[in-house]
Amino acid sequence: MAVQNTIEVEVVYALAERQELLAITMPAGATVAEAIELSGIAGKFPEQDLSACTLGLWGRLTDSDHLLQDGDRIEIYRPLLIEPRETRRQLAAEGKSMGGSKDNAGQG
Repeated sequence: MAVQNTIEVEVVYALAERQELLAITMPAGATVAEAIELSGIAGKFPEQDLSACTLGLWGRLTDSDHLLQDGDRIEIYRPLLIEPRETRRQLAAEGKSMGGSKDNAGQG
């Protein structure tokens, strides 16, 4: 079996109103940071500091020096504007929940 010299990965970043998903081919053995740099995604969001964002692979947190595998999807996560617990508290105070309306509670 031949050793693969290149891998294909995706780099994704999203704002509330817009998202970018870039597919790139890069050398095998590359890191998350190298993929982000090669993708040029930071240039598509010049108003955002992507270097300060948390990173993930397929929904699991990862480090910038993680070695990539063919087919990986790198996700760049925006900082939270409000903590999830605080959101739940605010919704509860309004008689709502994160899962939907109170009218559907207990049905199913």
